[in-house]
Amino acid sequence: MDKWKKKWGIHSNVQIIIILLVFAINGSFASWVAQPLTSLVGLTPEVVSPYLYWPIRILIIFPVYQLTLPIVGFLFGQFKFFWDFEKKFLKRMGFGFLFNKKK
Repeated sequence: MDKWKKKWGIHSNVQIIIILLVFAINGSFASWVAQPLTSLVGLTPEVVSPYLYWPIRILIIFPVYQLTLPIVGFLFGQFKFFWDFEKKFLKRMGFGFLFNKKK
């Protein structure tokens, strides 16, 4: 746990547990939200091959997860951690231009 505290810049074991809980809850939430979104566009396992359905559903889960992570983090009092986490992740994905401040 000390390794995670140092890496993440946090100070307590309780905060680590809350952060891991937020990751778990948000993952379940994103998966839950993706089901009606795939149905909305007409993709269901009964209509489309599973080889097509699951990759598309995973592609839908990914942005839902990224968008909801800071929100769920906020609900657990960890918005700053998850907002910083998102910015760092998006910069690595090539979206750093979204966070560059022009002076």
